[in-house]
Parts: sequence; C-alpha cells; structure tokens
Amino acid sequence: MTATNSQGSGRSGFSARILGGGTEPDPRFTLANERTFLAWIRTSLALLAGGVAVEAFMADLFAPELRRTIAVLLLVLALVIGGGSFFRWLNVERAMRHKTPLPLPWIAPVLAAGGALVAAVMVIFVLVRAT
Repeated sequence: MTATNSQGSGRSGFSARILGGGTEPDPRFTLANERTFLAWIRTSLALLAGGVAVEAFMADLFAPELRRTIAVLLLVLALVIGGGSFFRWLNVERAMRHKTPLPLPWIAPVLAAGGALVAAVMVIFVLVRAT
C-alpha cells in the first residue's frame, strides 16, 4: 500500500515534493499531458537533427557564417524547447492536481518566433543569392 502525504495524494518522497500536493487527476489527463510532453520532445529532436544536418551537409550551399548561424539557431531552439517541455509538463500536472487553470504554453510562441527567425534568415539568403 502506498503511503499518503499530508494532502492525501497517495504520493510520497520526491514525486510528492515535485508535484506539490493536490489530488490525483484522472489518469487520462495525466497521460494526455505526457503525450504532449513527448510531442514537444520530438519537436526538439527534429530541430536538433536539422541543426546538425545544416552544419554537416550544407557546406556547398551556404557560406560558413550563414551555415553556422542557421545551425546555432536551430540547436538553441532545440535546447529551449526540450528543456521547456519538462517545465510545461510539470506546470500542467500541478495545475490539474490543484484544479486551477492550465498555464499558457510559453514554449509555443518561442517555437513560432524561432522558426520565423530561421525562415527570415533563409528568405534573406535566397533574396541576396538571387541578385
């Protein structure tokens, strides 16, 4: 039998401290939160692969400075999204346990802005190269 903490969540130790008490949500919601976390991780891995691919395979197409800039932007974006996904998962889990509104997904605008920045760099490259 599992020991219960002072809030009655049925958790003890590290998981009780990190989740911050509250009551256990419906397992379907917890699993949906986990699937969303994994989707953010997949996005982060795709950005990581894109950054590595740009640096490794685009030497003939891009000047070294541009190649490095695009690769670093993609790698930093992967780092922020990957790291931020854990905090997103944790904040949503805590909100569900305390029956409070879900937090805004701050990593979504970061991903959108980062993707737009990479796209803008590419547009400028194409326009400059065409002239």
